[in-house]
Amino acid sequence: MSKGNITIKYLQEYIKSKDYNPGAEKDYFLKLTVEVGELAGAMRKNLRPVDKNQVKETIEEELWDVIYYAIALANCYDIVLEQVIPNKENTNNEKYNPGVVFKPN
Repeated sequence: MSKGNITIKYLQEYIKSKDYNPGAEKDYFLKLTVEVGELAGAMRKNLRPVDKNQVKETIEEELWDVIYYAIALANCYDIVLEQVIPNKENTNNEKYNPGVVFKPN
């Protein structure tokens, strides 16, 4: 995989290979809510990286943590996000008619 081309499928497989605990849905959800709170704090303080290699204690770090636990939770339910996303976006587009069509590659 080349740098900058990370797919949701890859993220799901990567997270599943290192952190997969079916039956721990509640724990993953609680971790997700903690990370959302940390993201809110980082946003309130506008914590951004000083340089491109710094991520610790930044909005960027907290966003990744939120994504990580959302994907870990999806894995517990055997949800294939690359299949769900187009269906949900089509539903959203029908409901809200944003004038933008969802066309994944």
